[in-house]
Amino acid sequence: MKIKLPSTGFKTALLHQRAPLPVINGVKKSLKPGGYADGAADIAYALRSAGETVITPVGEPNPTTDLDWSFPDTVTGIRDAVEKGADVIWANGHTHSQHALVELRKELAVKGVRMVGQNPISAEKFDDKEWANRWLASHESLRGSFPRSLLYRKGDEKEVSEFPLPAMAKPVRGRGSHGVVKVSTPEEIDTALQTLLKESDAVLIEEYLAGEEITVTVMPPAEYSTEHWAFPVVHRFDQINGVLPWNGTVPVTENSRVLSVDQHDADPAYSTVQSQCVLVAQLYQAVAPMRIDCRRKESGGPFIIFDVNVKPNAGGPGRPGRDGQAALTTMAAETMGWDWPEFAVNLLRTGTPIDELLAQKFKW
Repeated sequence: MKIKLPSTGFKTALLHQRAPLPVINGVKKSLKPGGYADGAADIAYALRSAGETVITPVGEPNPTTDLDWSFPDTVTGIRDAVEKGADVIWANGHTHSQHALVELRKELAVKGVRMVGQNPISAEKFDDKEWANRWLASHESLRGSFPRSLLYRKGDEKEVSEFPLPAMAKPVRGRGSHGVVKVSTPEEIDTALQTLLKESDAVLIEEYLAGEEITVTVMPPAEYSTEHWAFPVVHRFDQINGVLPWNGTVPVTENSRVLSVDQHDADPAYSTVQSQCVLVAQLYQAVAPMRIDCRRKESGGPFIIFDVNVKPNAGGPGRPGRDGQAALTTMAAETMGWDWPEFAVNLLRTGTPIDELLAQKFKW
């Protein structure tokens, strides 16, 4: 699948998350400290090292200063990037229907600007994990592929008391492992609910999956492929009380490894779940990479999809002090011969004209 392609000729600007996220149906998504500016800087640095033209807020960005490499995802920040010459906007934060990119869609379309990332309209819809899992599970080929779940709001105590334990409590619109906790007793689930309800009006409760955990990255059609396709499977380990620690605490390179071809081929469940993940991306009409996390209920059993991420963290080493920052998607890409700068360029190739992107039609 590895194909060496020439430079894109794009002038790319990265966005970090600065604008506040909206409350949607009473559900709020928490902002990541730093707004992904560190990852945006890693991407911009890698693109420049690969010979790509990168537009930055300052003339000579300092490799160790995150905010030198990306613009805030506000109307002013995006206009600043375009005025400086950017014809591709890489949104390295969470987008939604009220995002500045949507507000500026006509202005950006006239200038022929492309966007790297999912359609902000669909990203908002699919970021609701309870709705997304339920909608996906309604499709014939994906029935039985998602965990049993309950959307909790105040007043649903009876339903919670009847939900089997242990279970997982998590934000409805989460990010990574933030707020995710395993609960094994009524007291633990009550504590988790009280904590999570301080951030949002609803909490997602899911059955606990005790088996092996893996991650599958699905790439969209682009110059190197005419259809969605799955990266090699990444095996995850060293969970703490059923939850993998935040990668800012423990780099994913320390608790993850890509399966070898022999390991993959020895168990058909890996190929089966890869095909299911590709179908998920097709149903999402994904135009950018997606990262999908899965677990088995028990050893040797089929995989269950428990977390579909429309925004995979993409990053890798290169900047000073960032040697351990390879992302899961990057680790999988390396096994196919794409080093981090080359992978960053191939991600850039997924950029879609913003008028075309926002014209997508969905059947929900």
